Amino acid sequence: MILVTGATGFVGSAVTRRLVARGEDVRVLVRPGSDCRNVEDFPVEQVTGDLTDPHSLARALRGCRTLFHVAADYRLWVPRPEPMYAANVEGTCNLMRSALAEGVARIVYTSSVATLGGAGDGRPADEDSTATLAQMIGHYKRSKFLAEAQVRRLVAEAGLPAVIVSPSTPVGPCDVKPTPTGRMIIDGVSGRIPAYVDTGLNLVHVDDVAEGHLLACERGKVGENYILGGENLTLREILQAIASMVGQTPPRLRLPHALVLPVAWMSETIARFSEGKEPRVTLDGVRMSRKYMFFRCEKAKRELGFHPRPAEEALRDAIAWFRVNGYCP
Repeated sequence: MILVTGATGFVGSAVTRRLVARGEDVRVLVRPGSDCRNVEDFPVEQVTGDLTDPHSLARALRGCRTLFHVAADYRLWVPRPEPMYAANVEGTCNLMRSALAEGVARIVYTSSVATLGGAGDGRPADEDSTATLAQMIGHYKRSKFLAEAQVRRLVAEAGLPAVIVSPSTPVGPCDVKPTPTGRMIIDGVSGRIPAYVDTGLNLVHVDDVAEGHLLACERGKVGENYILGGENLTLREILQAIASMVGQTPPRLRLPHALVLPVAWMSETIARFSEGKEPRVTLDGVRMSRKYMFFRCEKAKRELGFHPRPAEEALRDAIAWFRVNGYCP
């Protein structure tokens, strides 16, 4: 039996879909009240629980030989950061300790390239690009940095059989929430992005990220980290590609970061008085965009046999899914 956390989410559902296609017996941990559209048609066993409830984790892990811990609170803005740390840091510790107690033989922990350092000037970073907590911008990055540190500690001190994978920026189908990148694609298709800032992302198809998880489970080395990335593109190139696919004119106005910061401040201020609705532009998002978030995934290619497809395919699949499901025209 294999347990997947975060199966109702974007990456977790892709991992679950891949496991089901291979004929594996899969159990998924589902929080009470979760949106289960991503798993409702899968032949999986659903167990209700929460990362902050160790008893529910022990119940979910019972009889499992493998764990894919994909669940995370992924938001670039939160009205209160405490729940994010409780899920991402304390929840990860709870789950890893429960996995040790239940004798789980293999764990794949989904971290993020957000925990890595890098020059930020366009030179791609890799797994050796170390960073410090002080360099982490925003609560999401800090919480993932701290969670990964706890996983590494348990590997070293308690023999946790965990392999770490770090997806870059996944795009593709079944982004039901959607993620911040998914919202950007929707806005691009809908013509709601009049300008751009000078930054860059590494785009990877979510199904390739899922395949990378399975490869890490089969071939990865305990305690090692593998970047699951794809193609490095500037934001301008991404928006041009989206516009070309939907027959629109891409934005030509490039805004300086300093001009966007007041917009982000106003957006967050409005959100605080709108019952927690997430702002379109966030201060942390603007601060992060000052650096090119480019990465290399040669280690995953070499050691895991990871082969990501072109970013254009990921964008096309994402746009097609958003259109079919009514997110954009």
